[in-house]
Amino acid sequence: MIRNKRWLSSAIVISTVAGIAFSTLDPAVTPKVAEASSLKIQPAESVSLVQLAVPNTKEAMKKIEELGIDLTHRMHVHDGKIEVDAVVTPSEVTMLKLYGIRVKETLITENQLNQRVAERRMAVKQEQKLTATEETVKILRANHFTNQSDTFLYVEAKSTSGALSSTILTARWTENGEEKTATLQQIQDAGEYLYHSFMLPVSQIPTDITIESSLGGSATSKVTEWLGEEKPDKPGKHYVKNFVDHYMDPTEINARIENLVKEYPELAEIVEMPNKTNGYRRQAQATLGTLQNTAVVVTSRDWGHEGGNAISIELKKASAAGAPLSVGTSGSKIFVTLATDAAGNAKSTAKEVVDLLNAEVSDLVSATTYRGNAGNGIVEPAVYSLSDNLKAPASVLRDPFTVKAIRIGKHRDGSKPGVLGYSQEHAREWVTPLVSVETAERLLRNYSHDKETKKLVDNLDIFIIPSMNPDGGHYSFYDFNSQRKNMTNHCSPTQSDNGYRNSWGVDLNRNHDVGSAFDGYVGASTTNCLSGSYAGPSEHSEPESRNLVWLTDENPNIKFAMNIHSYGGYFMWSPGAYTPERETLPRPSAGEEAYYWQASDHILKEIKKHRGTVILPSRTGPIPDVLYSAAGNSADHLWYKKGIYTWNFEVGADLWNKETKSWELVGFQPPFEEGHEEAMEFSNGLLGMIDVAYQYSKDKKAPKSTVTPNGGRHEDKVEVSFKTSEPATIYYTLDGSRPTFDSQKLALNGTREGPETLTFEKTTTLNWFSVDASKNIENRYDPGKNKKYNTKTFFIK
Repeated sequence: MIRNKRWLSSAIVISTVAGIAFSTLDPAVTPKVAEASSLKIQPAESVSLVQLAVPNTKEAMKKIEELGIDLTHRMHVHDGKIEVDAVVTPSEVTMLKLYGIRVKETLITENQLNQRVAERRMAVKQEQKLTATEETVKILRANHFTNQSDTFLYVEAKSTSGALSSTILTARWTENGEEKTATLQQIQDAGEYLYHSFMLPVSQIPTDITIESSLGGSATSKVTEWLGEEKPDKPGKHYVKNFVDHYMDPTEINARIENLVKEYPELAEIVEMPNKTNGYRRQAQATLGTLQNTAVVVTSRDWGHEGGNAISIELKKASAAGAPLSVGTSGSKIFVTLATDAAGNAKSTAKEVVDLLNAEVSDLVSATTYRGNAGNGIVEPAVYSLSDNLKAPASVLRDPFTVKAIRIGKHRDGSKPGVLGYSQEHAREWVTPLVSVETAERLLRNYSHDKETKKLVDNLDIFIIPSMNPDGGHYSFYDFNSQRKNMTNHCSPTQSDNGYRNSWGVDLNRNHDVGSAFDGYVGASTTNCLSGSYAGPSEHSEPESRNLVWLTDENPNIKFAMNIHSYGGYFMWSPGAYTPERETLPRPSAGEEAYYWQASDHILKEIKKHRGTVILPSRTGPIPDVLYSAAGNSADHLWYKKGIYTWNFEVGADLWNKETKSWELVGFQPPFEEGHEEAMEFSNGLLGMIDVAYQYSKDKKAPKSTVTPNGGRHEDKVEVSFKTSEPATIYYTLDGSRPTFDSQKLALNGTREGPETLTFEKTTTLNWFSVDASKNIENRYDPGKNKKYNTKTFFIK
């Protein structure tokens, strides 16, 4: 996943525009310069501000001048090329490309320019609204923590006027007897103000901190430890770990868990998913020609490994003048004789060759012109061999792949609470299967001699899927490291030449049916099959995503899940998506949110034990609050459709360099030494989540709740707050009726805030009860039947 939400939207615009406007042949093929007249010129076009990469030659700059390109004043030389900003139309871009001048980056479009006036009007209205009432400041969290090599102070604060960039929040605290100050950064996402924050290293932990606003508001809070005190990582005397020693492809992963089951048949079994993947396979292809209007894209009917790779095509000019276009075959060899004119020159166009191949040899291949080109250029003689371009060794099967889970537990009959860990939805995230395998190894190999491990295995039903995306995983290991999606090509023929082969596939973590792009949520594409976040042709179109649905349908005892991704060191939960207006999926109730935070505290402490890695408070919380909208993600399906408490790991937290005072990213495929450390610490975390499930299974104690004030008579309106003995959901009524599970639930007050309060302006009877995550009901109340609920009346004069 992309790590920084604040540049995500611009990055998407850039890559999309560039991908559409500048389609090329296979990167290994250098196209010849074609005449401008061979490509269609589009009239009456919009303009964009772009950065051009210009060969550092007089001819290139002269051509820009001849074409009358509108240049800005910004220009510099980088990697032997001139980079210059220009205002251009799509036709001008096409013209420039013919002379080796390409768009490096699209900076702004005409539509964006036209939005500026409307944006200003909205900003003025917002400023007037926010400054009309008295400002208040609230400190959401003030924490200190020690991460690897330094101690940090982290603060989040919120102002009622915080959406204004002119509202400046300043922190003041005392450190070693000296007053320190820092300006907080405004945090926004999709146009919504979330909060202000800052984080910096300190030499002494302050006892308290004050936040002052430029508009006059202020607040003070004690500084507490993020994650609190934790025991050192000292497992049982004979506890064994460090079971992974190299990155493993999905074939190796399956063999690993199968061998584990052979060793521990009384404690584990393999669960085979019913929906086989498309497989690590492709049709063989070749692009015949080097210019767009002369190129022919040929695709084998058979998979490459089943005969497609043996096909060759020879294009040869007829030896006689006035000869017709014809085709012949000899086994898997195709011979195309190009037509000639009266002078003996080849005259067959790409379109004519395409039509001939489709009419005469469709049992062997299909053909198209290049990316929708008219194909009116003359085809040149040459010989081509088709290939599926796959490079994995023979040990990686080319057939549809069975996704497998390892099921661990003394009682694997559904009678115990279920826990699910699944990884590698995104193929390039090589560390994530190591987390899963390491965890499975620890659970089984420590069972006989470690009482804590035995406790978990005896009382839980644990499912672990190390690789959700085996096809993409194999492709990432052997063909294209940065592969994110699976390998299924849903593109049209005009987007299916081999130059696009690294962009095919579906993002499995955008293919689910809750908060999906098909329902209008942000964070995935339903139209661009080449997009890195392509959601597929429909919800659950992919066998890989259907497998997750099947597993949770078949095992309703699953109550907890962890979706393991990389990188960036995030720890998140639902909601995971929002609309263009930033309306999120329904937030958890205040009690459910409190449980997410409480369980997270335990899990994150376990991660920290390995080498001191702290998942930052700014990267902990609901997905839209700390990252970005991810329409159609799998965790939302599990939470909203199944009621499963589901978290998302982003392993690979940034490393703090104390010397340079900077954070260093680790990437999807760090050196294995770092990847191993990430696997160890996040295996700790996954086991921490499994322990949360164990505590859930043993919790038989009902929560207690109180309200402040405690009913009674009041002169004016009254604001009522709730307090519970543990994280618990409050169900309440205000009309005198008995509360039930269909009653109103106490909600959150706002983004990153605690529970709401209820305001009564007239006499009101409040009836309520609380329920904890383990479904224990306060006072043994039977909702809607007996009268063991809480009740308080607030009399307002």
